[in-house]
Amino acid sequence: MTTIQEVPQGRLKSPFYPRQAELDRLNRWHEWKGYSSADGFYDTTLEYFSIRNSTSVFDLTPMTKYRITGPDSLDFIDRLVTRDMRKIKPGRVAYAVWCNDEGQVIDDGTIFHLKEGEYRLCSQERHMAWLTAAAIGMDVSIVDETHDIAALAVQGPTSYSVMKNLGLDGIENLKPFGLTNFDFEGTDLMVSRTGFTGDLGYELWLPAAKAEALWDALFEAGKLHGIMAIGTEALEQSRIEAGFIAAYVDFLPADVTVRSGRSRSPFELGLEWLVDFKKSNFNGRRALAKEKRQGSTWRLVKLDIEGNKPAHHSYIFAKSGGRQKNIGFTTSATWSPVCKQNIAIGTVRTPHGNVGDKLFVEIYYQREMHWSRVMAEATVVDKPFWNPPRRRATPPGPF
Repeated sequence: MTTIQEVPQGRLKSPFYPRQAELDRLNRWHEWKGYSSADGFYDTTLEYFSIRNSTSVFDLTPMTKYRITGPDSLDFIDRLVTRDMRKIKPGRVAYAVWCNDEGQVIDDGTIFHLKEGEYRLCSQERHMAWLTAAAIGMDVSIVDETHDIAALAVQGPTSYSVMKNLGLDGIENLKPFGLTNFDFEGTDLMVSRTGFTGDLGYELWLPAAKAEALWDALFEAGKLHGIMAIGTEALEQSRIEAGFIAAYVDFLPADVTVRSGRSRSPFELGLEWLVDFKKSNFNGRRALAKEKRQGSTWRLVKLDIEGNKPAHHSYIFAKSGGRQKNIGFTTSATWSPVCKQNIAIGTVRTPHGNVGDKLFVEIYYQREMHWSRVMAEATVVDKPFWNPPRRRATPPGPF
């Protein structure tokens, strides 16, 4: 028996919106799956540096949140995703991808093992129809709790100090990808050591009714630690530095593509470490096993590019027979202020894109209504551009 409960539809405001509106100086918002989400509040550069130098706060409430329970919940989750979920114990969080039968990625996200037989799956996109189909014949309950659970990402080097000031005793023992629970004004506050910035940070989850109270307490706790609300633009810079991919940016969900060859497999997104063929069965297993034997068409690359002009929507070339051959394109690009590098994430055709390869990126940029074209040399790298030791330190040092 499968029980389904969906979220209300329509344009929604986050429960943190009243506090965010008080801070807003830019009036730049976009729609995130039915919610209004800020591009920024003050200035993208200031917000970016709060991620890297102090504490940033990003509203995660629009993120899809499915609670999955029932006698077959583990079997369901384990068959849905490519990694072995039986290894993820209660109190831990797993990054995972799920595929269609052709082994093409539908989405990526995090799976929280809340307690025995109870999970929360979080992703950027809505997937109730796919989860419903995948649950046929299983005794599970799938509840869309996106509207009921408010969430904040609290990220940056002083975030641990802010958590301590908030009164979360024992937070120093929380390891990366761990989760724990605290009492906050009589309700349950779940804190996970997760994030999308590649830095030290936490994500806070609690019932929407307590959202404003949490916001106020958090900003009071962080007033001497440079706490700042941020929007999507600053977060986007930090996630590119961390080498993280985003749906509809670095890949298209396989269930929305119209033309063949536009979706990607986990191997083509650099996520082969998430595919466990020791599992007996999971969606897309046969297709992925064939790809593993025969090789992939595409390869995700991280590029260190000469110059300081970001390679937005740029073609990638390789030298071939004395000529330059178009082998792919960039999907995400930015100038990294903290790394002092011109960086990008891209997708190229195999066998190109090996670590150390020298490629070329065609960059167009406009200054004072004049367009310029640059063929910039780019080096394929294998490490994140930003990966500080504090991200993994337990306990984190106070800043």
